[in-house]
Amino acid sequence: MKYCINYEEFEFITINEDKDNATLFRHFKGKTYKIVLIAKDSETLEDVVIYQQQYDDFGYYSRPAWMFFSDVDKEKYPEILQKKRFEIIG
Repeated sequence: MKYCINYEEFEFITINEDKDNATLFRHFKGKTYKIVLIAKDSETLEDVVIYQQQYDDFGYYSRPAWMFFSDVDKEKYPEILQKKRFEIIG
């Protein structure tokens, strides 16, 4: 899947597209996740990322796409070297 937000393009494979080859993402705090799909909020029609943690109970979460693909807040987390909140591993 190619996804464009804020003039940036991201290319990845979702669980919905190919469960066995879905792209792995690392959150800036170190845990790993895979995107299930990009959905629409029923009220605002805003893109929402549905993603699954790849540890413990493999729970599902959602987050607005603009937030999922955003930069790490360096004022709040100055010690973090990773640029994006979620970065593709590999």
